[in-house]
Amino acid sequence: MIHEAEKRARDLRAALNRASHEYYVLNSPQMSDAEYDRLFGELQALEEANPDLTTPDSPTRRVGAEPAKNLEKHQHRAAMLSLGNAFEDEELVAWAERAKKIVSSAADMGFNLELKIDGAAVNLTYRKGILEVGATRGNGTTGENITANLRTIPDIPLRLRGNGWPDLFEVRGEVYFPLAAFENLNRRREVAGEPTFANPRNSAAGSLRQLDPGITKERGLRFFAFAVAADKTPLTRTQSELLDLLASWGFPIAPHHQAVDTINQAVSVITKLEKIIPDLDFEADGVVIKVNDLGLHEELGVIGGREPRWAIARKFAPEVATTRLLNIGVNVGRTGALNPYAHLEPVEIGGVTVSNATLHNMDLIAAKDIRIGDLVEITRAGEVIPKVLGPLRSERTGGEKPFSPPDSCPVCDTPVHRIEDEVAIFCPNTDCPGRNLEALAHFASRSAMDIRGLGYQRISQFISNGLIRDVADIYKLKADDVGKLEGMGEKSATQLIAAINDSKAQPFSRLLFALGIRHVGAGVAKLLVKSFPTVELLSAADTDSVLAVDGIGDTIATAVTAFFGRAENRFLVNRLRESGLTLAEEIRSGTLDGSSIVVTGTLPTLSRSDASQVIENAGGKVTSSVSKKTTFVVAGDNAGSKLDKARSLGVEVIDEAELLRRVNQTL
Repeated sequence: MIHEAEKRARDLRAALNRASHEYYVLNSPQMSDAEYDRLFGELQALEEANPDLTTPDSPTRRVGAEPAKNLEKHQHRAAMLSLGNAFEDEELVAWAERAKKIVSSAADMGFNLELKIDGAAVNLTYRKGILEVGATRGNGTTGENITANLRTIPDIPLRLRGNGWPDLFEVRGEVYFPLAAFENLNRRREVAGEPTFANPRNSAAGSLRQLDPGITKERGLRFFAFAVAADKTPLTRTQSELLDLLASWGFPIAPHHQAVDTINQAVSVITKLEKIIPDLDFEADGVVIKVNDLGLHEELGVIGGREPRWAIARKFAPEVATTRLLNIGVNVGRTGALNPYAHLEPVEIGGVTVSNATLHNMDLIAAKDIRIGDLVEITRAGEVIPKVLGPLRSERTGGEKPFSPPDSCPVCDTPVHRIEDEVAIFCPNTDCPGRNLEALAHFASRSAMDIRGLGYQRISQFISNGLIRDVADIYKLKADDVGKLEGMGEKSATQLIAAINDSKAQPFSRLLFALGIRHVGAGVAKLLVKSFPTVELLSAADTDSVLAVDGIGDTIATAVTAFFGRAENRFLVNRLRESGLTLAEEIRSGTLDGSSIVVTGTLPTLSRSDASQVIENAGGKVTSSVSKKTTFVVAGDNAGSKLDKARSLGVEVIDEAELLRRVNQTL
């Protein structure tokens, strides 16, 4: 009897899995819904009566499981890489030229184009053809185990079809929200009086991280596969062949993928693909271009351990939306600059609902004649902060109101100050609460002291509870005091204090940037520390000494000496020293110390930013223009006028290979 039940269960699983594949992947259902439900019910009853018959690939496993208490971490067998972006055709062509020069043997390198699905990347581990683990991308090496949730997605195979798959390997893909399913979900939530979701991409990611798989199942998510990570050599010769192989194993593949011979053909195809986006039932924000020959991927390598040279995302043109400018607000920056921003009638753009956007400065508002009540165009190019492009003057009704810059600080009511030849207006009150909040947030930010967990909300809470007033107070915080505050708790307090203590080891150049001296960005801070490696030397320097640093002008030199000239700032620095922060930096000599270098043209393997980093790491300084002070020029293809000027001035010109030899660095 058990033998017959086992055989029947096996036949039912095969029939149901085949029907699911035909329905969800092939879009060609051969079994009626009623017949599917009947067979599913029979299998479910068999497994309930004989629990030992339940297998990992059973369709009943898609129904869900008991809610998880938390999401466990999962380490990927191979890193999930991030893609670099190209926003213009010229950037794409330059990327292809760099790749071709690395693999000089491949004169006719071809490319495969795939729609860049706007969803959530996941990693599926298969052992002997059975889905074993499914995880989020996470940080690229470690994600969250969401196997139970991924089992509920009907087009993710629980058991692979066909043959030829490795015993153990990973499949990468994108979980997405079909637009129709997303709209249906929002309608249901609206009827139920629940808040609607903003966009399909974020909703897909949130749906995958539910502790209850039953909730994930109800959302109607779908999946596209696009890559494989295996221990052995590539499973196919090309990426296009790999997609066909994945399809033969039962994976759905995004439509409109195409192999081309040249990058110019790729540009032409991308233009056509952008036009079909409105007709798709899912969101796509670009096209991924991959070197088609998989054998070349290892040779091309990865930049910085995270970004492959063999693939890039060509993002579609930034979306522009029209909405109403409801009001213009003003906030106070860390240096006292008053920054205008737009209060907008909420509008979705680039997958995000936008209600605020930057207006840059007061002069721009006047130059573009932006008025409160205007219909305005906004954009989010490259997923940055939304910005107002300008008003639609033809849509004005006469009720729009011109904006007048404030005469006093909106936070502390101090009369504003305007510096000659600068567009910004300032609050001169160094004790302004608005300035103080921004200064503290800047100090703790990732690019400065990198104190994780100390953001605007937490800083505001500490200020209101009298725990901090300036940046030095951060290092006086105690876990016992912090843990008593609302929303903290013992664990959070301990973690925050640990992050604060860790930040004491940040180099002097990071601390100098974190102090928020006007006009001193991260790059300027590094330049200053090279000439003044201790805070004692820098604070004692006069304006002429600071001005003598190559790359430092009058404005920066004046700002630096003015900062250290104030007694309250010197007192602040002393308090930071007493707390154990690093106020000196060992300056290592480099092979390019004192050199002024210009990079021009397309280099064989290095992007412009990569080349600049190589030069700066060796002690050199990258400048944008060629002069008699230029030490040498690093020239690639299509170098143009900078190369001509270097030759006319007798400035040495070298190529990338010579640059790398001089800094004793290889890729």
